[in-house]
Amino acid sequence: MFELKVVTHFAAAHNLKMVAEQCENLHGHNWKVETSVFGKKLNAAGVLIDFGELKLLIKIIMKELDHKYLNELNYFTGGNPSSENIAVYIANRLQEMLQEKGVEVSKITVWESENACATYFMRPLP
Repeated sequence: MFELKVVTHFAAAHNLKMVAEQCENLHGHNWKVETSVFGKKLNAAGVLIDFGELKLLIKIIMKELDHKYLNELNYFTGGNPSSENIAVYIANRLQEMLQEKGVEVSKITVWESENACATYFMRPLP
């Protein structure tokens, strides 16, 4: 079993409903995103997936989020664009893109600050 991790960033604004009063105000973060994928077999080149290919897929997702007001994105309509829900969004989008590659998302960690993050485990590692 192999696991790869790629770290990326995006900046965006949001406001949360029904949480700490301060977070209900419009505010922004410079999020750090740790993306972990896993698989059982290496390809003919001896890698699980080329880091460049993985980074390209993640870059597509980051572009969907970067410099946006997250509350206005269709995915978050009617829900909170919390770090937890952002992690789920990224995991689901990336898993769609990895369908035929023999690679699966294991977890996504979204850091909204230097000392606060949320991790979504797509599925437990065997």
